[in-house]
Amino acid sequence: MKKRIFGSVLAGIWAFSAMGQISNTLSPYSQYGIGVLADQSQSFSRGMAGLSLGVRDSKHPNVTNPASYSAVDSLTMLFDLGLSGQITSFKEGDTKRNAKTADFDYAVGMFRLLPKVGACFGIIPYSNIGYNFYDSQWIGERASDYFSGIGDNYYTNSYTGSGGFSQAFLGFGWEFVKGLSIGANISYFWGKYEKTVISTFSDSYANTLTRTYSANVNSWKLDLGAQWWTNITKQDRLTIGATVGIGHKLGANANMDVVNTNTNTSVSSTTRDSVANAFSLPYSFGIGATVLHKNSLTIGADYQLQLWSKQNFPMVNSVTKHYESASGVLKDRHKVTVGVDWIPDATNRKFFKRVHYRMGASYATPYYKIGTHDGPKELTLSAGFGLPIVNTWNNRTSLNISAQWVHTSAKDLLTENTFRINIGLTFNERWFAKWKVD
Repeated sequence: MKKRIFGSVLAGIWAFSAMGQISNTLSPYSQYGIGVLADQSQSFSRGMAGLSLGVRDSKHPNVTNPASYSAVDSLTMLFDLGLSGQITSFKEGDTKRNAKTADFDYAVGMFRLLPKVGACFGIIPYSNIGYNFYDSQWIGERASDYFSGIGDNYYTNSYTGSGGFSQAFLGFGWEFVKGLSIGANISYFWGKYEKTVISTFSDSYANTLTRTYSANVNSWKLDLGAQWWTNITKQDRLTIGATVGIGHKLGANANMDVVNTNTNTSVSSTTRDSVANAFSLPYSFGIGATVLHKNSLTIGADYQLQLWSKQNFPMVNSVTKHYESASGVLKDRHKVTVGVDWIPDATNRKFFKRVHYRMGASYATPYYKIGTHDGPKELTLSAGFGLPIVNTWNNRTSLNISAQWVHTSAKDLLTENTFRINIGLTFNERWFAKWKVD
């Protein structure tokens, strides 16, 4: 059985290791910072807009608080796989565009390692970068930084970017005293990105300027969690959860390559600026609580804080034009989530009595600035279902489906409205049951 578990861990990591290089966004906002931060919750909680810190469930892995792993059933092995598809409407002034994306989101497994000790492993995204757009302006507005001889000519900037960051983790949760559990996720954190700006000029100004910003990160990540639960009445159980993410330098360099090409003579010059040890993970904190009523209705709320404002980020100095580590580019991110999960009767034979009905909402502030302005705020509304899948010997596997509407906006900037469908399949298998033959 140990070989079977170990083989599953290796197979899962090998099969989904490429996921960290796939972007699940087409948002122009992903050009800022390290991209659009991913929703790291699993399919069962996405119907509640990601409510998770105080959620303690033996039938679903809850990666956002590793203390919850100790709740796993001793007879089962859990696998949770998730994917999503989305349609996004972009609006800026009178201009509107639509885009579609789809991606495999995460792969997670969980099992009981020792009495009162649960283990979890898998791959989840951290951020996504993906965009492709352009703008045209008078040549003197920006190109004067790099060229002289400004005339009555236009230039066009083309912006493209791809990449993202992910984490492959191994986590443990331990209920060391009754009603109190602690846990930790130890992750290999990796990813890369490439952001390119190509400035092309009119025929009378036959130059092309290409600026490529790139980085490749290989580091670690550590997240700690705790959960405490107690019966506040005969029918109500309160669970309080807390998490801490350890901030640290990632040890990766940021590069800016500038290629200036004369399109008439094909003569070009190349320069490179690098910023050593340019990236950091912020310290993060979270606290949440849920109340479970009659083993049927769960109501909860989360608050999360990421201290991005204490981190520098590589930027081009507007005066010297050098690529350097800059402060004041990032800002602290706050997120509040509320959610509800209701199952009419988990023991009833009727199918719809055993379905989970979920709703939730969240609001998050930006973690970066665009020039002197704050980046976009994010409002999410969600609803979903948890459908039991019945077979000849096991009815504990579930299909979780949720829909989300995400509104992203900043004053006088681009507005995004995203409709997203999340689908997750949680396999709940009796690997550790002992069979008897008469």
